[in-house]
Amino acid sequence: MHFFVTAAILLSLNNLYAADTPKETVREQFAKRAARLWSLQPVVKPAVPAGATASNNPIDAFFAADYKAKGLLPVGKADKATLLRRVYMDLIGLPPTLAEQEAFLADPSPDAYEKTVDRLLQNEQHGVRWSRYWLDVLRYADLDGLDGSVMPAAPGIYLWRDWVIRALNHDMPYDQFVRAQILGNRYRPETATAASGRRTRVEGSVEDSFALGFLARAAVTRNDRDHDIPFSAVETVSTAFMGMTVGCAKCHDHKFDPITQNDFYAMKAIFDPLVLKNVMLATPAEMFENGQKLDEFKNKSAPVNAAIEALTGSTQTRLFDERVALLTPEVQAIVRKPERDRTPEEQKTFDDYYPVLRIDTAKIKEVMSKEEVAQYNALLKRQQAIQRPAALASYWTVEEDRDLLKEKSYILTTGDPKKPEKDNPVEPGFPFQPPTMDFRDGRREAFVGWLTAPANPLFARVAVNRVWGWHFGEGLQRVTSDFGLLGGTPSNQKLLDYLASEFVDHDYSMKWLHKLMVMSTTYQLSSKADPQFLSKNIAADARNTYLWHFRLQRLAAEPIWDSIHYASDDLDLAVGGKSFQLSEADQKQKIFLPKDGTMDTTRINRRGVYMVRGYIPSTDVMNNFLTSFDVDDGRTSCPVRTQTVTAPQALFTMNGALVEKESERLASAVLKEASGDVHAAVTLAYQRALGRRPTGGELDYALTYIDKNPDRMKEIAWLLFNLDEFIYVK
Repeated sequence: MHFFVTAAILLSLNNLYAADTPKETVREQFAKRAARLWSLQPVVKPAVPAGATASNNPIDAFFAADYKAKGLLPVGKADKATLLRRVYMDLIGLPPTLAEQEAFLADPSPDAYEKTVDRLLQNEQHGVRWSRYWLDVLRYADLDGLDGSVMPAAPGIYLWRDWVIRALNHDMPYDQFVRAQILGNRYRPETATAASGRRTRVEGSVEDSFALGFLARAAVTRNDRDHDIPFSAVETVSTAFMGMTVGCAKCHDHKFDPITQNDFYAMKAIFDPLVLKNVMLATPAEMFENGQKLDEFKNKSAPVNAAIEALTGSTQTRLFDERVALLTPEVQAIVRKPERDRTPEEQKTFDDYYPVLRIDTAKIKEVMSKEEVAQYNALLKRQQAIQRPAALASYWTVEEDRDLLKEKSYILTTGDPKKPEKDNPVEPGFPFQPPTMDFRDGRREAFVGWLTAPANPLFARVAVNRVWGWHFGEGLQRVTSDFGLLGGTPSNQKLLDYLASEFVDHDYSMKWLHKLMVMSTTYQLSSKADPQFLSKNIAADARNTYLWHFRLQRLAAEPIWDSIHYASDDLDLAVGGKSFQLSEADQKQKIFLPKDGTMDTTRINRRGVYMVRGYIPSTDVMNNFLTSFDVDDGRTSCPVRTQTVTAPQALFTMNGALVEKESERLASAVLKEASGDVHAAVTLAYQRALGRRPTGGELDYALTYIDKNPDRMKEIAWLLFNLDEFIYVK
C-alpha cells in the first residue's frame, strides 16, 4: 500500500512540473513553480460569506458556509463552566479561581464572556502562557550538550525569553516582534512606520539587544559557533516566519519548492558577517564587588576541586587512553596533538571523534570502587555547599564584523565553511526576490523589510495560521511550518486569507487576533458530539476538519505543571528571571548543571515556562517531567509538539513525589478553607482542580471514601490530578 501511495505522489509531482523542461534555466523553472504554489500568490481579502448566522464574527460566517456545503450540523455551545476553564487555560494557561468561577457563572449579562476575554488578554500571565508557543518555534533552550555533557546554551539566554514575554504582554505588533529579533538595537521602528502613523517605542536600548538572543541561540557547535549563526539563522527564519523548509537547499536545489541552492546561500550571505559578542550588564562598582566575592569563592573551592581532580583524573586518563588505543595511528596522533597545533582538517577529524572519546562522570563512577564513589559524592556535596556569588551579569548577542562585511560569500558545495568554493560567489538576496534590492541601510535591514512587508504572501499567512492552530488544535494549513508543495493546501484558504488581510489591517496586533478567534461561536462549541447527528457528521467530516465540534486538547507540560501547583496554592506567579531546575528529590535523578548563577535552584514552584529546557543526557531523563510530556529539546524549530501517551507520564502523576506533595497541599488548603467541613472541602477541591462542582455521584463517592477520616482527603486530591479531565481541555 505504501508503495502505491508513494508512486501516486511522485506521479502527481511529475505531472505538476512537466513544463519544467531541461531547455529552461533553473531560475525560469523555479519561477514557474512559484507561480503555481498557492502560498506564494498575493493575499487577496475575500468577501465574508453571506448567510444566516447569529454571530457577527466573520469566522462563523465562513464556517456556516462550510457546514451548509458539507451537510454538517454543528453541536451547541459549551456550558459556561467548561467554556470558562477553556478560555482561561488557553489565554493565560491557568484555571479560574473559585471567585472567578462564581462571578462568571452569576453574571447574566450578554457580554460576560467578552469582559472575561478582555481581562485575560490584559493579564501579565498571558505573555507567560503564549511565550511557550513562540519559544518552541524560535528554538529556545537553556542547555545544549553532547553525549552526556551539558552546558548553557548561551549566557543570559533567559533575557531573550523574558523579552518575548514582555513583547507579547505589550501587544508588540507582530512585524516589529520579528524585526526586533533580527535587528536588535539597530531596529528603528519609526522609520518603518512613519508613513502609516503606527505607534513606536524607544529604540536602541539594551532591552532591544536582548531580542538578539534569537540569533545568538544559533551558535550551537562547540568549536565553530560563529559559522553556525548564518546556517541556523536562515533555516529558523525561513521555517518560523516564512513557513518554508529550506534546509535541503543547503546541498542542492529544493526538489519540490521554488528555492534554489543559490537562494539559500544568498540568504546566508545576509547573516555571514555576524559574530557572537558577550555583553556585560554589571556596573564597574558591581564588577569590583563581584570580583572580590569571586576571589573568595576561588580560595574556598580550589582545594575541593583539586581533591576531585586527584580522585577522578587518573581514572579519566586511563579510560581516555583505552579509547584512543582503538583508533588508527594517524587519528591517535591528531587526538594527542594540542589544539593550537592542529590544522583545520585535523581539527575536523578530532571533532568527528570527540563524541566517542569523551568520558563523562557516569562512566568514571562505573569503574570506581564503592569507597571512591562515596568519597566522590562527599566532595561534590562540599563543592555545592560553597555558595558561588551571582555571576557577573552578561548575555550573548551578535554584531556585524566589519572585516567579514568586506568578504565575499560563496556556495559551499563541500559543506565546510572553512573551505568555500571560490568559483561560486553569491550576493546577498532573498528567494522569490523583488526586481530591485536596496542594501544601503544594511543587509539585515533590507531582509526584514522584504520579509515583513504586507506584500509578502507568506508573512501574515504563516503567523495567523500558527495562532489558529494553537487555539483550535490544528492549523487551517495543517503543516504549519511547510507552506510548500508537500505541506498541502489549507482546509479553508479563503478564511486564512481573510484573517491574514485583517491581521495586517489591524496593525499586526496579536491580541486583536486572539480575541477575534476566541469570541467566535466556532471556538465556543462543545467538545461533546450530539448523538442525534453524530453518524451524519462523521460520514461527512470524520477528522472534524470543519470544526463542527471543539477539539479535545491535552494540556502541554507547562500548563500541567502550573495547574497542579496553582490548585494547591503553591505557584509563584512572578514574571521573568532565571530558569530553575528541579530539585534532586523531585527529579529522582540529578541533572548536572553549572553552579555559576545561570540557574535558579531555590524557587522551583514557578511557572513551567521558567523550568530549565534543552538538552538533557539520556541517563537523566527517566523521570524528567518536561521530556515525559513531550517538550522538545530546542535544537531545531518545533512548530507543534508531539502528543504521546507513555508510562512515565502515568508514573509522574500516580507515583511522583511532586504530585504527592501537591496533593497534600491541596487537601490541607481545602479543609482549612472549609473549616473542616468535608462536604465543602470536596466541592472546593473539584472547583480548584477541574473548574466545576462535583456531580452527585462524585460527591457521594468521595464522602463515602473519606468516611470520618479527613486524612483521606489527600487521596481525593491525588485522584483529581490523575483524571483525564484535569490534563485535557474540553
